[in-house]
Amino acid sequence: MGFIGQAENIELPFYVLVLSRLPIHLLARMLKAVRTLPILISLALSSSVVFGQASTMGPAFDVPSVRPCPHLVGPDYNNQITFTASGMTARNVTLKRLLAEAYHLQLNQVLGPSWLGQSEYDIDARAAGSVTREQIAQMLRSLVAERFKLAQHSEMREMRVYELQVGKSGPRIRPVSGGESPAARAGFHFRGDMREFADLLSVQISIPAADNPAEPARASTSQIPVLDNTGLQGIFDFSVDIHPELGTDMFTLWKRALEDQLGMQIDSRKGIVAVLVVDEAARAPTEN
Repeated sequence: MGFIGQAENIELPFYVLVLSRLPIHLLARMLKAVRTLPILISLALSSSVVFGQASTMGPAFDVPSVRPCPHLVGPDYNNQITFTASGMTARNVTLKRLLAEAYHLQLNQVLGPSWLGQSEYDIDARAAGSVTREQIAQMLRSLVAERFKLAQHSEMREMRVYELQVGKSGPRIRPVSGGESPAARAGFHFRGDMREFADLLSVQISIPAADNPAEPARASTSQIPVLDNTGLQGIFDFSVDIHPELGTDMFTLWKRALEDQLGMQIDSRKGIVAVLVVDEAARAPTEN
């Protein structure tokens, strides 16, 4: 009892005083539990690290092929991508286009060295089984990160944008069901989702007014993003009757066609847009 009496006369922490009054057998159990605690904490931390590493590893294609193109075709013919139920094929595709597809961006939302939009590659990538477009995009992220040694970061920047919306009277197009083949129509044909249509519009409306309708016009390299705010889901297949007119730019022509034929509208405004900034990338991909 002398120890307890001395403890009462000394300014000890409260928990020390409490422990000093516990029965010996309870105190022994508590000490054993305390000795075991670091082991439990270590196991818990190890598990969280393992799960954290697993969560950062994205899905990957099954033995993809990535090769530099022996012949460059230029911006009028490159970036040909075909998606299938088991993967994708790309011919003369640029790394800028691959990043735009992987992160659901438009070309002008991918920033970095100029060669990103100039060097061209051929890609054949297949998954082990059937995959969705979103799964292909995730696999594409892993592919470009590994084969091009990619280092990038994202930013939000204010810039001029075009906003694509459904018109007041509602859309005049509807998504197609599986296996459905819409009736053939003359004009500019499109098949895909609304994000892809917005990407297409970004290129189309950058074409300047034609001086000679008989000569093909080139799209501008400084395109303005088109944001898809239609809320329309699914795959669409339609044609637009649109023709170049002397002295009329493509924005005016498409604005008219969108309203009259598709039941949509497009307007210019300032907006905050996500961009992907490439900090480092290898121009020559690692070998297959």
